[in-house]
Amino acid sequence: MKLVTFEKDGKEAVGVLVSAECLVPVKALGLAYEDMNSLIRGLSDEERSKLAAACSCPETLEISSVHVLSPIPRPLQDVICLGLNYVEHAKEAGKYSESFAGGKEKAIYFSKRVNEAVPHGGTVSCFSDLTKKVDYEAELAVIIGKDAFRVGAGEVKDYIFGYTVFNDMTSRDLQTSHKQWYFGKSLDGFTPMGPCIATADEFAYPPCLAISSTVNGQLRQNGNTGDMIHDIGEIVSELSQGMTLKAGTVIATGTPKGVAMGMGGDNFLRPGDVVSCFIEGIGELTVTMRE
Repeated sequence: MKLVTFEKDGKEAVGVLVSAECLVPVKALGLAYEDMNSLIRGLSDEERSKLAAACSCPETLEISSVHVLSPIPRPLQDVICLGLNYVEHAKEAGKYSESFAGGKEKAIYFSKRVNEAVPHGGTVSCFSDLTKKVDYEAELAVIIGKDAFRVGAGEVKDYIFGYTVFNDMTSRDLQTSHKQWYFGKSLDGFTPMGPCIATADEFAYPPCLAISSTVNGQLRQNGNTGDMIHDIGEIVSELSQGMTLKAGTVIATGTPKGVAMGMGGDNFLRPGDVVSCFIEGIGELTVTMRE
């Protein structure tokens, strides 16, 4: 099933998509969850069955009558991200800057501050007074469903709530000049996420899904999530050996080749550009750049 956060009459709520045109609020199913974070943390197997039965609920809302937000508008913690986790992207990054070069035997982890995640259809500032090299990165994000500590790689499947589309937007000049990634990754609005969370039972594990991005309709990235260097089982297991991954944790798993810094020339984002990220079985996440 696919879950969304939406706003109606000035109030946020959580819903289940029953078609491309309609959703059912979880409250119409007898579930009192106020937001996606509380649903992820508290959902029982019995309640999950209620969600799955949403298609038979008569209390549907038309998508056109609500404002769909990012599925987790305000993550409880910084998003955990993977750097250089696809072979060809690692190569293009190394050509762009020697700061990205070197062996990738170990996963590269960094965090990304998120004040509020930008939804599908939203806008993102180019921060033109601060950066001239804003980039896009289409990524599969993993949502942890229950607290994970010292989890074996073979057990990780049981800890995943679902997946969403993530655009790990980046200021490349800030990233390279500061010789660390936190600032250049964390500008307000640089975390588009959505349009929904597809629950883990929608896919075989590990998910091998087509992933792509376009800028103004031009194909930029075109890969498959099965091509990760460090897969989901390895990532979650390794992190959990030394830190508790709380339910609701968002992990962005890296991006395939085709980002602006790897294309040569000036292909970085400008005001008016439309960026779309797509993952098979989850959907499309589109944002428009503004000044």
